[in-house]
Amino acid sequence: MTMSANRFVGYLRRGVVCLLLSILCWSSVATLPAIATIPVRLFDLSYHECPPEIGEGSVTSGGTTLKANCYLITGKAENKSGKTVVDADVFGRIYDANGNPVLQNRTRVGAIDVIPPGISDFEIRISVPYNQPTPLHLEQFKASGFTSKVRG
Repeated sequence: MTMSANRFVGYLRRGVVCLLLSILCWSSVATLPAIATIPVRLFDLSYHECPPEIGEGSVTSGGTTLKANCYLITGKAENKSGKTVVDADVFGRIYDANGNPVLQNRTRVGAIDVIPPGISDFEIRISVPYNQPTPLHLEQFKASGFTSKVRG
């Protein structure tokens, strides 16, 4: 064989080895479980004042401490995934009696640590500025989480 033919065979072997290694790497990555959020439906929502032992608090905004009312939002969570959902973020809109938002500039209300498959009860504590009139209106609540811990 000539020098250029030997060089060509060497490049061809390296190319085949690289191709095989690439296929091996991609196939092993493809078998890893995907980390995706699992949607959870929240319904039968209600709220009530916190018991005295957890009810005292304040809301801090811009360095100013304001007196606050404590409420527990309760309801049902429907997890249709068939797997336990963890670290579920809860989103929703909460308005006071005048239609003003209770949680300014945010829709994340809290989190649920564990939601088993099926329908289960949940409870989230919120603090509402003392001067916002009730009744509160709870709208567009939903949750999403993961099938395994993703935060350290």
